[in-house]
Amino acid sequence: MGNSNDKIINPDSRLPLMKITRKLVLSLLAGMASLVLFSQDNAVLSGKVTDQENKPLELVNVAILGSTTGVATNHEGNYTLTVPAGREVVVDFSFIGFEPRRFKMTLRPGEIRELDVAMISRPTELKAVEIRDDQIRNYNYVRLDPKGAKLVPTLTGGIEAMLKTLPGVSSGNELSSQYSVRGGNFDENLVYVNGIEIYRPFLIRSGQQEGLSFVNSTLVSGILFSAGGWDAKYGDKMSSVLDITYRKPDSAAASVQLSLLGAEGHIEGLSRNRKFTYLAGVRYKTNQYVLKSLETKGNYKPNFIDIQSVFAYDLTSKIRLSALGYYSSNSYLLVPESRQTNFGTIEEAYRLTIYFDGQEVDKYRMGLGAFTVDYYPSDALRLKFIVSGFQTQESETFDVRGQYWIGRLENALGSEEFGNVVEVQGVGTFMEHARNYLDAGVINTEHKGIWFYKRNILSWGLKYQHEEVSDRLSEWELVDSAGYVIPNPPTVIGGITDPKDPLELKNVVRTNISLSTNRLMGYLQNSWDLLGDGRDLSITAGIRFHYWDYNGQFLVSPRVTIAYKPMWRREVIFRFSSGYYYQPPFYKELRDLEGNLNPDIRAQKSIHFVGGVDLHFLAWDRPFKFTTEAYYKYLDDLIPYYVDNVRIRYTAENSARGYATGIDFKVNGEFIKGTESWASLSFLKTSEDIIDDYYYDYYNESGIKIIPGYTPDQVAVDSIRYEPGYIPRPSDQRVSFALFFQDYLPLIPSFKANLTLVFGTGLPFGPPDSPRYKHTQRYPAYRRVDLGFSKLLIGENTRFKEKNPLRHIDNAWLSLEVFNLFGINNTVSYIWVKDVNNRQYAVPNYLTPRLVNLKLIVEI
Repeated sequence: MGNSNDKIINPDSRLPLMKITRKLVLSLLAGMASLVLFSQDNAVLSGKVTDQENKPLELVNVAILGSTTGVATNHEGNYTLTVPAGREVVVDFSFIGFEPRRFKMTLRPGEIRELDVAMISRPTELKAVEIRDDQIRNYNYVRLDPKGAKLVPTLTGGIEAMLKTLPGVSSGNELSSQYSVRGGNFDENLVYVNGIEIYRPFLIRSGQQEGLSFVNSTLVSGILFSAGGWDAKYGDKMSSVLDITYRKPDSAAASVQLSLLGAEGHIEGLSRNRKFTYLAGVRYKTNQYVLKSLETKGNYKPNFIDIQSVFAYDLTSKIRLSALGYYSSNSYLLVPESRQTNFGTIEEAYRLTIYFDGQEVDKYRMGLGAFTVDYYPSDALRLKFIVSGFQTQESETFDVRGQYWIGRLENALGSEEFGNVVEVQGVGTFMEHARNYLDAGVINTEHKGIWFYKRNILSWGLKYQHEEVSDRLSEWELVDSAGYVIPNPPTVIGGITDPKDPLELKNVVRTNISLSTNRLMGYLQNSWDLLGDGRDLSITAGIRFHYWDYNGQFLVSPRVTIAYKPMWRREVIFRFSSGYYYQPPFYKELRDLEGNLNPDIRAQKSIHFVGGVDLHFLAWDRPFKFTTEAYYKYLDDLIPYYVDNVRIRYTAENSARGYATGIDFKVNGEFIKGTESWASLSFLKTSEDIIDDYYYDYYNESGIKIIPGYTPDQVAVDSIRYEPGYIPRPSDQRVSFALFFQDYLPLIPSFKANLTLVFGTGLPFGPPDSPRYKHTQRYPAYRRVDLGFSKLLIGENTRFKEKNPLRHIDNAWLSLEVFNLFGINNTVSYIWVKDVNNRQYAVPNYLTPRLVNLKLIVEI
């Protein structure tokens, strides 16, 4: 494996921020200069959608049949849709539980027409399923309702909390917004916001440091998610795609949210001529209340804040300009004091007590800016030009010393000492030190296009990406038990230890790296809509390429999806997808456990085979949908890794091959009339075989297995070599079940309840500093129930006097959330301590206990 010196440039320098800023400004100017080339004639259709009682309907789908153009109504029922001018179109209004409404029209260029629509309730009619969902069902995507994220009880983000209840998605840490999909790790998930790829922090070790996720659920209008077999238009990761669309405002609105975990607010609106729109949100989070409930007591000072905005301007009827801005400042200060944890079994119970000195200070600053030009040269052609830049500055500094005692607890029920320490098993001290600083920047210039012709959709894209990373790491660990440094320094029986013997530190990483690389990516795909007469056959085939100048690897990824809808009495769709999904390394995969870079690293490879069925049916005269998918993923050129909490450490070698296979089930619908709920069940097995890994078992003269050198009489005379073969991957969660359930009181519909239940079998783990084949033990199963109660204080039927300031409020919700309802101790990782005999104790690090949160949401 290569040494880090092979790719070091100016190792004493920080990331050249001015250089990246200059490149971004030049790219933005180039993008704006291209505007003079474009023009088009469109028209605008706007109005309000209501029910039979003239109440506004939110999230009604307004779409042009035969195309992917569509919008959703806002909370006031208003919508604005750009319509091709000069030709007849059919505009479809659809919403689950209502009759679809369709209108034929021909609009003049530049015309602005108003159309108000009243939807008619028809809960037993399956045809009320939205038209855009029919298009989505031809691919391996799930559409989620962002409205559900507002009231779901969660310690992180509402969008991520909903994702964790989907089949194939798992997470064993409620403090983190990260998730695993079908045997992948956190770094294998693609996330897009308005077409911009989003990155996560590099130095995060635990969920309590993570702060806010990028996605602001208050600003979201659309959510698409795929757990495998997605199109060539999405980038180069192996596990999943989350595509978020932020709202395009069509009226002025604002909201404020207050809780024990922080506050957030947003504003949105548009100009009088409806050409300029704005959407902005700010969030503040402090999980001090949550962290004080953990077993490690101390002074916690976490502060997380972010600001996001989207501005858009219709330069002409053919050209739309938009800008996305994001800035976050996250800081985490911990001055630990003490910790007490009971562990073991009833027959053999222990207590770990630690007293701490020192502190930890972590800071994460992230920024993202994107400028987009949307151009429609004709009714059938759409062009998009994007320039974006991402910047992160992260620091992780701590010096923490812990003095620990391990004691055996009295377990005799009749003893007066029951539950108390009756025997000390070991005492010791450990020290942890880190001075880690990382700066990283990414610049992107991208073009995308879509051409609609006959019953085909041709799409393409080309993207250039420049990356710069400056990384300075210095960390180590020291363990000392009963005055003896572990490992013990060499001694002579009857003699005195040489005072010049070196002090041996563990997990030492020291590196100073600057890295500058470039990538070129692109894709081409086409969708065919075939057959007819009630039947539908759609085929989407595409190919994407990726070139990285760091290792000179050129990748080609063909992908295909086939969907067939027979003419049956019940609506059923069969799907099959397959393709190559390469994941070229980013910086984390390049760096090994000692901090060196491997210039010969290659992209990890995953070949997906996914087959699925969607079935719509009626139950209790209400619509339901059953979905199942079976999959097999062949994995090659894998980079083995170790997981501790949410920190992933790679070996930086393509030294493994493996597979992931399983089956997912989901049923969703109106279990309670007027509300959507779902349940999901997943079975998974994922394993890997690390190439050329082996170990020996040693035997003495009597044929008894021994550990050579453990004691003077342990002399080996024979050995047998073993090859571990396939072992579970760190994300091998065999069974998972999730339930997202919403309900309301029939006589008081303004009082709602929602429940989230998550169960997952234990993940593999092993002792520290041990080879991967020893990581076959299992964490206890993850079990958690969160319950939320919400009361609508002010709604559309609330009336106030003319001078009452509350008359400006559209909706006001008061929510009571109970996290971890049953108070289950879930284990996220282990702290390993030793006694003087070098015996290791795995002490669990528990997640949050039962907590209560109060939340107020006001919408204007």
